[in-house]
Amino acid sequence: MARETGYTVQSTRTGWVSFVGSGPGDPELLTVRAADLIRQADVIVTEASEHGPLVRTLLGLPEPVEGAELQGPVQGPELVDGGFGEDGQPLTRAARAKVVVKQAKRGLKVVRLMTGDPFLYASGPEEAQACAKAGIGFEIVPGVSSVAAVPAYAGIPLTTKDHREVAVVTCGTESNSRGIDWSAYADDRTLVLLSGVGLVGEIAKELIAAGRSPQTPVAMTRVGTTTEQATVTSTLEHIAADARAARMAPPAVIVVGKVVNLRETLSWFETKPLFGWRVLVPRTKEQAPALSQRLRGYGAVPEEVPTISVEPPRNPQQMDKAIRGLVEGRYEWVAFTSINAVKAVREKFDEYGLDARAFSGLKIAAVGDKTSASLLEWGLRPDLVPSGEQSAAGLLEDWPEFDELLDPINRVFLPRADIATENLVAGLVDLGWECDDVTAYRTVRAAPPPAPTRDAIKSGKFDAVVFTSSSTVRNLVGIAGKPHPSTVIAVIGPATAKTAEEHGLRVDVLSPEPSIEALTDALADFGAIRRASLVEAGQPVTKPSDRKPATRRAKAK
Repeated sequence: MARETGYTVQSTRTGWVSFVGSGPGDPELLTVRAADLIRQADVIVTEASEHGPLVRTLLGLPEPVEGAELQGPVQGPELVDGGFGEDGQPLTRAARAKVVVKQAKRGLKVVRLMTGDPFLYASGPEEAQACAKAGIGFEIVPGVSSVAAVPAYAGIPLTTKDHREVAVVTCGTESNSRGIDWSAYADDRTLVLLSGVGLVGEIAKELIAAGRSPQTPVAMTRVGTTTEQATVTSTLEHIAADARAARMAPPAVIVVGKVVNLRETLSWFETKPLFGWRVLVPRTKEQAPALSQRLRGYGAVPEEVPTISVEPPRNPQQMDKAIRGLVEGRYEWVAFTSINAVKAVREKFDEYGLDARAFSGLKIAAVGDKTSASLLEWGLRPDLVPSGEQSAAGLLEDWPEFDELLDPINRVFLPRADIATENLVAGLVDLGWECDDVTAYRTVRAAPPPAPTRDAIKSGKFDAVVFTSSSTVRNLVGIAGKPHPSTVIAVIGPATAKTAEEHGLRVDVLSPEPSIEALTDALADFGAIRRASLVEAGQPVTKPSDRKPATRRAKAK
């Protein structure tokens, strides 16, 4: 039996602060540890406008809609703006520290999300000291620093076998800059300058006066690691004028030294085939993310505009009857012509408490690899996938004729969209089969996009638009109007190309096969060829939206 001491132990819940570096700008540079802490946080204190969207994307939370009423409990951590106060004025470092301490004293897990690295040119040290003074526990989670990341994205290594030293200088304000002894950096080691955009002319003069050659290479990269990244290369003698001509503005990282010359061969980010292209993605809400992710890999800035909403059929009785017939052995074949058709049948199976065993004895056809993959996720392996073109026409080319001796049943179950064409049904009938052509789902035109998006579509502010079906062409034109003639039109197949041309659009890119991967690869090839031709001609690399409308029209004649 435990001895009673007479003491009462009282526990008080104390908060904890994680100072987390969000990296230099590219959200994919967020560390694994940072992502885990964000998911576990009760409160996240941000400091930059991009932090809110970053957190919501990571947690899969919807964007807030201004003026919309909240429905149900608020999901995810509480976001607290550490950049500005209630009066709309920027917070000082001391004021931000008070915000962090106040949140931690609530006994919560607090993530203080900081741009770059918490302990490199940030207010992390001051805020951590405030936590220590208040008796609040904390940890430091380093982030990818702009010191190394931005030059790397510009194709500039900070050290090589011939240049093994690097120095980092925070320039700050003009008065702070004048307190730096630039003669200490007169040698040929690599210099990385932070917060030096407005002072670069004065700094260059100081370095030249200290003994550096006026011809020393210099690179200035603004908003590095993002698709708005821009780099100016020059020399100490001319960097001030060249930066002004390029309208360079903070935030930017400056590299001084011979390593800058390697950018000519090592530039990899800004030379991506679709770098900085604003690409319109007219897709269903469910299908857009995969396409957008692949476009980002090529350097594009995708903007998703829902044009189609997938809805259940108005009359579900036809689908119910078909599912019962499938279970009772009414069909010899079931043909899936889209992922949505697979999804619709699967939802019906769940509704009836059925599983994949109900397909026993049935032959299954899939129109292409994507549809086939969705069936495999369900545990079903298709018996027939087109060997050639992945379309209804390709499916018909490989479909066997009905044989009374070999086929005990002559009926095919065809779950499809309400707007599907009749070509497949007609082709199957010609082969001797009877078809139950059943509306499994409806494709409904989405609401028009916001006015700024509609204006961007019509005025040529998008560099490209990718159409993944004929319905996306019809619906986009219907809700937003025709894309501007300067916009590159990329389509997934011949049928979509025909629809685009019928709507007065010139098709620039035709995917060699009907898949998202092939479509984005084809658009990237188009971008790469276009870029190479501009470089070969000695012209600046521009985006399609930079072209004058007359250029496109002249080519169309």
